[in-house]
Amino acid sequence: MDLSFTPQEEAFRREVREFIAKELPPPLAAKAAIDGHFEHAEVMQWHRILHRKGWIAPHWPAELGGTGWDAARRFIFSEELEKAGTPLLSPFGLSMVGPLIIQFGSPEQKARFLPKILSGEEAWCQGYSEPEAGSDLASLRTTAIDDGKGNLVVNGQKTWTTYGQYADWIFCLVRTNPAVKKQAGISFLLVDMKTPGVKAVPMLTTGHTPAFCDTYFDNVVVPKSQVVGPIDGGWSMAKALLGHERTLIAAVGTSTRAMLRVKRIAARRGLLDGDGPEAAHWRERIARLEIELEALRMQNYRALAGAQLGHAPGPESSVLKIRGSEILQQTLELAMDLMGPASVAWFAPDGVLAPEEQWIAPTFNYLRATTIYGGSNEIQRNVIAKWILGLPAQA
Repeated sequence: MDLSFTPQEEAFRREVREFIAKELPPPLAAKAAIDGHFEHAEVMQWHRILHRKGWIAPHWPAELGGTGWDAARRFIFSEELEKAGTPLLSPFGLSMVGPLIIQFGSPEQKARFLPKILSGEEAWCQGYSEPEAGSDLASLRTTAIDDGKGNLVVNGQKTWTTYGQYADWIFCLVRTNPAVKKQAGISFLLVDMKTPGVKAVPMLTTGHTPAFCDTYFDNVVVPKSQVVGPIDGGWSMAKALLGHERTLIAAVGTSTRAMLRVKRIAARRGLLDGDGPEAAHWRERIARLEIELEALRMQNYRALAGAQLGHAPGPESSVLKIRGSEILQQTLELAMDLMGPASVAWFAPDGVLAPEEQWIAPTFNYLRATTIYGGSNEIQRNVIAKWILGLPAQA
């Protein structure tokens, strides 16, 4: 298996780097330099820049607005964006519901939704988790009852709806048939967030970011034409969508950039100076984590090589999800440890912390969720046990 890049692919990497350096607006570049928090409007600004370039949806078919790149170029592009610290585009339209509509949607749904996902005219959020249905997603209780007039009437609550307060549309898993096995009675539904009865209520996280919402549905009337795929057939689509999400969570480029920040913090604080036991301790922790990150990078390259041969993401994406999320969390934990008491100063005014340290604690808090969203790591270990190791399911 060849895990090296060709000269043409390396030339493409340089093209991407030059584009980012030239086109990322200075205010966004200043935030990227310190890994700061990008507001929704800034994320959409970068979205529109990539759309004008024609680079907004590398994994979409070229005839529907994609780039026509192979898997290697898609990987290089994603890695360079992560390494540069550019605003992280919302995955819900581009990487989740968009590909699902491409695969399962009707011609009318494709014509209605895909162009506005590409342009950024409409932002999306995800309605999967509920207060009593997170990792056990098939236990969801939000109902969608046929009113006999061509509509579904939706009632229930979704939680952890990332940036639902900014979204124009939400894609939801809803229970359309309570009389069958729980996985069999679920449908995949698209809902306009402006529909009467839909309400998104932001919640403030410990990192002081309004990233998540509770989303309520009170007799929300949705046309049945907004069901993607067959009624009661949403579970298969949900699994396909989560497979792509788990691959994204590997985030090797993000962890690589975080490791560089860890080294800058350690150097600025003089923690690596000399040959004493403290410096040796920090050098060992950094080296150990870098080795684990390099192993994840090789696993990502193996997945990339498989994609080049036409293999779709399978249960091995659970391996990437587990290790990628854990390494990213461990990198921020190391940064917090290096900062010592200053790590708890995330509400301090500007100037109290060095620029490269200002967003460590909020990011650390936010990233507690990486081992939970996309299917918790415990669930991923069950997937690996069943589908890779062939172990019998536990009662």
